[in-house]
This record gives sequence, structure tokens and C-alpha cells, in this order.
Amino acid sequence: MREGSHRPRRERRRRRETIGVPPGTVVADPAAPRPVIQAIAYGPDGVAEPPIGRVDDLSPLLGRWPVLWVNVDGLGDAAVLEQLGALFGLHRLALEDVINVSQRAKLERYAEHVFFVARMPDVLGGRFCTEQLSVFFGARFVLTFQERAGDCFDSIRRRLRQGKGRLRTSGPDYLAYALLDGVVDAYYPVAEECSERLDALEDEILAGSRADTVTPIHTVRRDLLTVRRALWPLREVVGSMGRDTDVLVGAETRIYLRDCYDHVVELIDLVENYRDIGAGLMEVYLSVVSNRMNEIMKVLTIIATIFIPLTFISSIYGMNFDRSASPWNMPELGWAWGYPFAMGLMLVTAIALLLYFRRRGWLSRSVLLPPKLVAFAQAGAPPPAAAGAPPPAATRAPPSVATAPGPAATPGPTPDGAGTNGGP
Repeated sequence: MREGSHRPRRERRRRRETIGVPPGTVVADPAAPRPVIQAIAYGPDGVAEPPIGRVDDLSPLLGRWPVLWVNVDGLGDAAVLEQLGALFGLHRLALEDVINVSQRAKLERYAEHVFFVARMPDVLGGRFCTEQLSVFFGARFVLTFQERAGDCFDSIRRRLRQGKGRLRTSGPDYLAYALLDGVVDAYYPVAEECSERLDALEDEILAGSRADTVTPIHTVRRDLLTVRRALWPLREVVGSMGRDTDVLVGAETRIYLRDCYDHVVELIDLVENYRDIGAGLMEVYLSVVSNRMNEIMKVLTIIATIFIPLTFISSIYGMNFDRSASPWNMPELGWAWGYPFAMGLMLVTAIALLLYFRRRGWLSRSVLLPPKLVAFAQAGAPPPAAAGAPPPAATRAPPSVATAPGPAATPGPTPDGAGTNGGP
């Protein structure tokens, strides 16, 4: 998978087929890259990678080597694709599916070859997407078409050059399996990255350190949806290849295809679990926002409740009665301590309400102070001792018996060239 950063934009694809043309018409996208052809011919005795400048350069390789793998990067020239189709005897409907890169994963069987479509994970323009991979394989060839240069097959090429595993001694069906297994293995880092992003978002939500959390959660969920759309139809492709009998797919290869099917099912389960976690994070975020709003309303309600009796007292002493008309018209207005009495009455009332609220549990430090100030106020206190932590140096007892440390565990060797599934 190509490296890049994720951006919250959705990839949109449009079919480039011309409306009203006969089926099997190959119409290339003018904006697509020009085709670049690479060939690897191999057998039990060796491997060859001759430079390919034209399609005619492939003709001598078809009869000389047991297996010929031709990879085409770029779909911008329909003439080159038609020449390859004529050389390998490809069906024109399959060529039309190659040029239209909006295909879902599928499998088609023809008389002389098998055609399947898979979607590789990719990062294009800083956002996650998938790239269409079209694969043909027959009795002595494997032909792959990619939208652009760059793929997840470097390990397969390395195994072919170094002669590791069963690739050099097997037929085209095993190479097709290896390509399909490489695509499936490429989704594991994507799933792991989504898991790490979800964990980071969960920590940020619970800590309350990020205001805009909806956008990254939506971005992760959209990426998981893209992976899900690529894997669900791919499961049917791998299952059909490993289950159905075909003269071009050997019995030994079908065993490996069933193992690849298990990996696809495992990835689908991971994606479904991560989607549920993403939905749960959205609910947690909304709950945190709602609780924060409730705390704010609680503070405002407490302040308003305290000022209600204070406003009542001040409104009473704000009434303009004539003291000369009656001795009962606010005699305290003439006292020397009248103003201190009114202010003291307000202060006592406010303190009494605060104590009442504190006793009922409606008032706490977290209500009046934001979480960051509470954490800052608690920073001066020594942290609590962890379970099993040694006592301070002043009170630590000297060890009575010195124990020699045991041998450190070392990871076991891994087989060179093995894939994620541990297969050859």
C-alpha cells in the first residue's frame, strides 16, 4: 500500500464506457497512465526478466518458459490492451471489465482462461482508496492489469528471483493464488492502522482534549466501509476458486485457496468489529458532550439559585417608602449598621445555600472548575503508589538473598519468504 495521510474526502468513480456501443468495446480513459509492460518468465531451472517495449516482444516467451507473468501498469491505451487480448486469447467482455475500473471483485471462467477482479488497498492524493486489479491466468501464463504503477507484489517477485517457496516449481494457478493472497495480506496493515486510530480517538474522547472529534471518527468509519466493500465480494471469489473444480486450478492450489478464504473471513470480522467500535465511539462522544453540557447547565443553575434570594433581599430594600409617614416604613434604613446588615444577610444566605448544595452532593470541585484546572490543582499531590511498587529508599529493607536473573526470551526464527498466512 502506498504511504500517505488520510483526508476526509470520498473517492468518486465514474464508468468510462460509451453509452450505446456494442458489448465488448474497449474505450480507454484519456487521463489514465500509458501502459508499461513488465514480464517475468520462470520455471524450475531459472527466471528471466527481459525488457518489453512492445506487445510483440512477448510472443517468443510464451513457448520457451513454463510460466509467463505479464504485468501491465496503466490502462490509458486501448490498442495495447486489444493487442494483449489477441495474443493471449482474452474475451472481449473481460477486456471491457479491465478498462472500466469501477468493477467489484468477481470471477469469470472462460474456455481457455480464468478471469477475476480484486481490489487492492491504496492511498491516492492523501486519502485511502482501492485500486482495481484484473488477473487472467491460463495453462502457461498469468496476465495482470493495474490502474497505475506500484503494488503489493514485491515479495512475490523476490521469491521468484530467489527461488524460494513453491512458485518456481508450480503452475500459473499457484501464481494466481499468490497474487490473491498478497492482496488479502495487504489489508491487514490497513485494519491495524484503523484499530490504532480508533484507540487514539477513544483516549482523546475520554480525556476531553479534542473538540472536533466527529470528523476523524467519520473518516475512520468511511475507510472501514471502503475495506468492507472490497472484501465482501472478494470472499465469494476466493471461495468459488477454492471450492469449484476447474481444470486450470489444481487440487493442491485449491487447498491454499481455502486457507486464503479463511483470511478473508477473518478480515471481514475485524472490519465489522472496528465499525461497531467506531459507532460506539460516536455514541460515547455524544454522551461526553451531553454530560459536559449538563455540568455547565448545573453550574449556571446553582449560580442562578444563589442569586434568587439575594435579588429578593435587594429588591425589598430597594422599595422607596416614606420613613416620615410611618415608623414601620423600613426603620433599618436609618440605622448606622443598616448597610452592613443587608450585605451580611446576603452573604450568610449565599453561604448557607452553598453548604446545602454541597451536603446534597450537587456541588463539587469538578462542577465549579474545568477538568484541566482540576488536574492542575491535583498535580502538586504525590501520585499514589502503584501495586507491587518498591518502598522508598529510606524505608526499603536490604535484600537477604540475591537472585540471579533468568535468561531473556528471544523470538524464534521465522521462515524466510513466508507470507502472513505462513504458507510457502
